[in-house]
Amino acid sequence: MKKLILLPIMASLLLSACTPSPKDIEYGHDVCHYCKMTIMDAQHAAEAVTDKGKVYKFDAIECMVNFELENKDKEYAFLLVNDYNRPKKLIDARSSYFLVSQNIPSPMGAFLTAFENEKAASETKEKKGGEIYDWDSLKNSGIKGIKK
Repeated sequence: MKKLILLPIMASLLLSACTPSPKDIEYGHDVCHYCKMTIMDAQHAAEAVTDKGKVYKFDAIECMVNFELENKDKEYAFLLVNDYNRPKKLIDARSSYFLVSQNIPSPMGAFLTAFENEKAASETKEKKGGEIYDWDSLKNSGIKGIKK
């Protein structure tokens, strides 16, 4: 009888362990998978999680973009970026808007910053200048720091 009770519990634990999920970035401790720099900047860090649950952390959005472009064979459950207006808040990169502005430095020098919505990106663009991209146009932009 005890074995019958334990079986569903064990099965649910195994299934939940296999579900891909993001992991918190430990600023000042975690290292960028792409460039090997310590992740310090809570406004520009990023994270990719494969459909198999492998987590890759990045110190800059451009590192994650380049990693994804070089690893097109991987399927991603999550592509996350920090929201510039809410440091340490990871948001979905695929639905985010990105501002490239010479007035907002990013760790790897692409001047690339993420926003949760187009309105926030536009408001910052009015103050700081620059060009706005969505995820797909960013990957094909050829801007400094993004390999084509």
